Amino acid sequence: MPKRIYDLAKRIWDYHQLNHTMVKSDCIFVLGSNDDRVAERAVELYKKGLAPYIVFSGGVGELTEGLYSTSEAEHFAKMAMDMGVPQQDIVIEPESTNTGENVVFTRRLLEQEGLHPSSFILVQKPFMERRALATFEQQWPNMPAIVTSPQLSFDDYANDIISFGDLINVMVGDLQRIRFYPELGFSTKQPIPEDVWDAFECLVNHGFDQHLSIQLSEKVS
Repeated sequence: MPKRIYDLAKRIWDYHQLNHTMVKSDCIFVLGSNDDRVAERAVELYKKGLAPYIVFSGGVGELTEGLYSTSEAEHFAKMAMDMGVPQQDIVIEPESTNTGENVVFTRRLLEQEGLHPSSFILVQKPFMERRALATFEQQWPNMPAIVTSPQLSFDDYANDIISFGDLINVMVGDLQRIRFYPELGFSTKQPIPEDVWDAFECLVNHGFDQHLSIQLSEKVS
C-alpha cells in the first residue's frame, strides 16, 4: 500500500475509535457484523465480570449474506456458548439488518423480556465504534453507554475476511454516514476534524468509494 494512502486511511481509522475505558455496566450489547472477533471481545468483557449478560443483535446484512448459516446474532451466540457463556446469560435479537435496527429491535426485545438495563457496553468493529455510539444515542436517548471493539491495530486488522482495500472502502463509507446521517435522523451529530474529512475526500478521489451510501453519494462527488 502506498504510504500516502496508508497515512490517510490510518487517520480515519484513528478517528473512528473512541478509546473508552471499560466500566462495569448492566448489559453488553453486540451489534451484528461479519467479524467473529467482535463476539470474542464481548465474551472477554463478560468473563471479566463487566456485565451479567450479553445481547447479540443482527439478522443478515449486506456483508454477511451467505457468510453464516444462521443470523449474525445466532452465529455469535453459539460462539459465545462454545466459549463458556451460559445460555441463560445470552439474549438473541436475530431480525435487524442495520445499526439503527440493532438498537430499536434490541430495545423492544429487552422490554418484552422484562429486562431494564440502565447502562450498556456496545461492542462493534474498531472502525464502527463512533457510528455505533452515535446511532445508539439517537435511537435510545439519555441511556448511558460506552463502546469498544476487538483490540487490534490498523496494521493487524485485515484478514482473510477483509482486505486492506475493502477495509478502507468500508471506513470511508462509515465516515460519510457519520457526516450525513444526522440530517436524516439516524444518528447524533459528531465533530469531524478538517484533516479527517480531507483524508476522506482524498481517498474517495483515489477510488475508495465502493461503500458510499447510494442516496448520499452526490454530496461527496
